[in-house]
Amino acid sequence: MDFFGQKHLVGPGKIIPQMIHNRQIVSMLFWGPPGVGKTTLANLIARELDLPFFQLSAINSGVKDIRAAIESASKTNGAILFIDEIHRFSKSQQDSLLGAVERGIVTLIGATTENPSFEVINALLSRCQVYVLESLAREELIEILQHAIDHDELLKTKEIDLQEPDALLALSGGDARKTLNLLELIVVGEGSDQLVINNELAEKYAQQKTARYDKDGEQHYDIISAFIKSMRGSDPNATLYWLARMTEGGEDPKFIARRMLILASEDIGNANPTALVLANTCFEAVTKIGYPECDLILSQTAVYLACSDKSNASYTAIRKAQKLAKQTSDLEVPLHLRNAPTKLMKQLNYGQNYKYAHDFSGNFVDQEFLPDALKGRKIYDPGSNAREEKMRRSMRDKWGKKYDY
Repeated sequence: MDFFGQKHLVGPGKIIPQMIHNRQIVSMLFWGPPGVGKTTLANLIARELDLPFFQLSAINSGVKDIRAAIESASKTNGAILFIDEIHRFSKSQQDSLLGAVERGIVTLIGATTENPSFEVINALLSRCQVYVLESLAREELIEILQHAIDHDELLKTKEIDLQEPDALLALSGGDARKTLNLLELIVVGEGSDQLVINNELAEKYAQQKTARYDKDGEQHYDIISAFIKSMRGSDPNATLYWLARMTEGGEDPKFIARRMLILASEDIGNANPTALVLANTCFEAVTKIGYPECDLILSQTAVYLACSDKSNASYTAIRKAQKLAKQTSDLEVPLHLRNAPTKLMKQLNYGQNYKYAHDFSGNFVDQEFLPDALKGRKIYDPGSNAREEKMRRSMRDKWGKKYDY
């Protein structure tokens, strides 16, 4: 079995050859775009180690199929269970793999085009090594094409001159599988024993250029990342470009709206509270309407968010508070802040000396709300924008003596 590309994993002295040589294979996840050799590499590992190879596709397999494969594997002296598109498995389906992986009944190799950090449960992720497979370089794709021309049962019977490979590669989006399929389509379609592959011929057989945005692949996260960063950077032009890339590629509008909803709080926050209201309305609207009209709602919201004042003060504050909470989880709630629903609790001074803010002028009274060990610890620091500067002045009036506002 021949393998091309991924020299950082399969080259001399790299991790995969070392594991095979030492016969110390571990469960792993192959993360990379379509058509870069994930399935082929899993097969190659099983063949080199002479291990039984069980293969499932997450698209059409369920827990029953997983259990059947594990049962068969348990009768062997070690086996590889390969699951293609493992990110499509639900949490319960992924859970069903844990026992067999933990006990060593199978060595799991999962293939995914999605970021495992988001799509694979932590319990399974912690038991697997993640290896990133890179997009194939132009030279590697040409090498794959030439190898197929020389060795494939159908192609080697023809006299094929790979004169202009550029359109063939571009039309396949760098996916080796699609590249080979298109080559075979051309050869079968032309039906000639002598064939010159050029750009014109490739374009003739490709109905349309493969979309560069793959909503089921790695660009799902790359482009949404560019979209979010463009809004955060207050560039409506770039924001609209990346939005169009997603809508033209058929991205789920609810996914786009959901990310804008997060940004409205994380990156705009109290600098413009209306942003969160608009983003939430956008999410509800696109859920009801869908394509094609919902692209107008997405566009309006994205432009508004991009042009809005920005502040991550609330985001920074909650992260600071969470860190502090983890470090000081043993601190008691001050007695005057505790709930006192029973007579015993009242006898223990729960709630005693609590001052009800609305009983005081301006609905405010100076009292301590933090544990004694954290007195004076400022967590929220308003951002530098008109709305939060007003909040800062208000906090300074109330808490200027205690917190550094």
